Amino acid sequence: MKLNIEDTFNKELPADPILENSRRQVEKACFSFVHPKRTKNPEMMHVSPEMLDNLGLSKADSESEDFLKIFTGNAILPNSKPYAMCYGGHQFGNWAGQLGDGRAINLAEVVHNNQRWALQLKGAGATPYSRTADGLAVLRSSIREYLCSEAMHHLGVPTTRALSLALSGDQVMRDVMYNGNPEYEKGAIVCRVAPSFLRFGNYEILAAREDKTTLKILVDYTIKHFFSHLGKPSKETYIAFFSEVSQRTLEMIIHWQRVGFVHGVMNTDNLSILGLTIDYGPYGWLEGFDFGWTPNTTDRQHKRYRYGNQPNIGLWNLYKLANALYPLIEDAKPFEAIFEAYKEGFQKQSLAMMRSKLGLLKEDDSDGSLIQELEDNLLLTETDMTIFFRKLSDFNIENASKGLEIVKDAFYVPSEISGDIETKWQAWFNRFANRLKQEETTFEARKEKMNAVNPKYVLRNYMAQLAIDDADKGDYKVIDELFQLLKKPYEEQPEYEKWFAKRPEWARHKVGCSMLSCSS
Repeated sequence: MKLNIEDTFNKELPADPILENSRRQVEKACFSFVHPKRTKNPEMMHVSPEMLDNLGLSKADSESEDFLKIFTGNAILPNSKPYAMCYGGHQFGNWAGQLGDGRAINLAEVVHNNQRWALQLKGAGATPYSRTADGLAVLRSSIREYLCSEAMHHLGVPTTRALSLALSGDQVMRDVMYNGNPEYEKGAIVCRVAPSFLRFGNYEILAAREDKTTLKILVDYTIKHFFSHLGKPSKETYIAFFSEVSQRTLEMIIHWQRVGFVHGVMNTDNLSILGLTIDYGPYGWLEGFDFGWTPNTTDRQHKRYRYGNQPNIGLWNLYKLANALYPLIEDAKPFEAIFEAYKEGFQKQSLAMMRSKLGLLKEDDSDGSLIQELEDNLLLTETDMTIFFRKLSDFNIENASKGLEIVKDAFYVPSEISGDIETKWQAWFNRFANRLKQEETTFEARKEKMNAVNPKYVLRNYMAQLAIDDADKGDYKVIDELFQLLKKPYEEQPEYEKWFAKRPEWARHKVGCSMLSCSS
């Protein structure tokens, strides 16, 4: 097994001089060297063929003893020096100080076909940033991360990727619902892959400590390797850098809104500087359309990270990143202009995204109110977001009176579609039919465009839970079935039709299916 390793992060940035793996505050450094923890009896459960290819590895490589050892933390890649990153963050709106890679260990950077990939093991043991935790991960959270990061990529959402999913062979103690009942669970390790795992918090911690020297080194490094098109470091370049991070963040969140993804824990340490979805913890997919929904039990009271608030939180987090970068620019005006551009961009991109979901190619001044009326109707009774928009592609001007019949499978309580609710829906379908008369495209062409942005299949929480339940018994077939299914989320795939269904009633209040914790 041969990888083309070209490390930069741990060669060009200041390292923690202390090599002992003890919990501590790490200052004037961007990372600490650390080795993964050896595991008892590792077992490879699943490997992504696409990511193997991206790294220049073969299927035979993935079945080797070397691969198993390296990607479960039992061996170190030749000519590599694993490390954990130092960063801080605002958690649920409050500054939390130093956080860092508490259970992620970066193995190396690999360059293949002119693409740089950082390899990171999640759940491979304690680091100086683990605080009171053990640095390990359990099977349920690892399956969710592995499946979701690849599913998001195939949905067209910017995301970190996953190479492999393995059992460590060790037992890990966790209190799933934070209710004082910890139990042992199977330990697991995911190899996450991304061009970089840099987060807003990497910059925040240096600014909070007034370490302008290291802050400048890190920002210059980031621009050199990931934003080189912006030019050599200067105040103008730093402003352009922040502007692009802002644009990428917004684009990512618009994609989340499009597919009904709720991240669940949008702390500043969980936002990627590259605009990638990162840290798949207590995430969830909208089943019933609901702007107020969040899957995270920790956020149940204030719902800070609810579906409808994600664009606002993106902006809030950008304010915090701006505060961190301010010492390099020392002028508030450029930041204010970028914030305004984010707000205006959200209005425009959100409207464009909803138009695409409705198959509208032309622009009309009344589209905003048409969309508002639709969103109001979706809240009248529990309505499955994924099924509704997918089925809506079958609607056309000729069958305007059959709108409710076309989308009926999306309603969780069909008997509620009567009286005032039925009247409101019929009025909307009539309005939508009239709006479609302005379009010049054919029904078939519009259906094709709608089905290219409205997925048929997403990783519903209960689907992941079924894979987890079987895997816990040693059966990995559902993991592979979902992995294959979610490679083509916009295609019909009739052989997988059973997954194109509303959340079953048994999953409504089941742990892991409706509400999730950060205990992973």
